Amino acid sequence: MTNKEKQTEEIIAEAAREVFVEKGMAGARMQEIADKAGINKSLLHYYFRSKDKLFDFVFSKIMGKIGGMLQGIMQEGVSIEDKIGKFVDTYTDLLSKNPFLPNFIFGEITRNPDGLIKRFASADIKPNQLLDPLQRQLNKEGYTIHPHDFILNLLSMVIFPVVARPIVERIFFEGDHKAYKEYLLSRKLSIVDFVMKALQGYK
Repeated sequence: MTNKEKQTEEIIAEAAREVFVEKGMAGARMQEIADKAGINKSLLHYYFRSKDKLFDFVFSKIMGKIGGMLQGIMQEGVSIEDKIGKFVDTYTDLLSKNPFLPNFIFGEITRNPDGLIKRFASADIKPNQLLDPLQRQLNKEGYTIHPHDFILNLLSMVIFPVVARPIVERIFFEGDHKAYKEYLLSRKLSIVDFVMKALQGYK
């Protein structure tokens, strides 16, 4: 692939990401993605023959980035508290920029779980590279919680406010999006504080 083709592919991927964020997988249209990318629909189909293939490409890029960042955090030689802080900060920011991901994953869990597993596999997500160093760190610092529970509890606290944004924003912040975003930033610190206090029960 030439440099020009790679640049065009990246432009398409970014345009598609924006449309998927706004409309979701079901609501996104190839023509809209082509228009946002500034190309014609025929060229879009030259690079990606279907919306599913385009979504797979975007999904793999984002999940690969998330997986790589989280694996890197868990492999750092810092305390559990610092890892939690970096985990929450990184994941909250990525989900805020890609809010379609949690909703898409939840929808695919019931609609097409096999397809979801294939998408994770194509994104080269390696759970052991995340869980094994976490297990060693927990053991070293004297915590008995299983890393599966640790990760799932942490993910739940980070993901829910993003998934439930339409409700949280309207009920708690009267539809004020700026106030909701400020809340997400302050919540990063409260999650770390909450988790560290909860972990004391596993000493």
